[in-house]
Amino acid sequence: MTFRVEFTPEALEDLDRLFDFLLDQAETAEDARRAFDAVEAIRVAANTHLSTTPYSYRKVGSRPTLRELIVPFGKTGYVLRFDIRTPELVLVLGARHQREEDYH
Repeated sequence: MTFRVEFTPEALEDLDRLFDFLLDQAETAEDARRAFDAVEAIRVAANTHLSTTPYSYRKVGSRPTLRELIVPFGKTGYVLRFDIRTPELVLVLGARHQREEDYH
């Protein structure tokens, strides 16, 4: 079974925020490229892992369909919160860096 993976507008805003943060911190062209690479790594992980095995990731709270995917990147990584909405749809609700306190 393959799930369709979609990002909410809020999750897309999170990706923009993460990208902008990395771009603002960039001191070299290579650093700037890492901003693009980070967002691409998040999108690839979501589309690859969540489309095939969304139930294998850590549960969040009491809802069995609300889960988190850790996306390694560099020395740390990112966390995607998602909900398995239907047998066909996984909805990414938010994204944050692992060192952030919580979702925005």
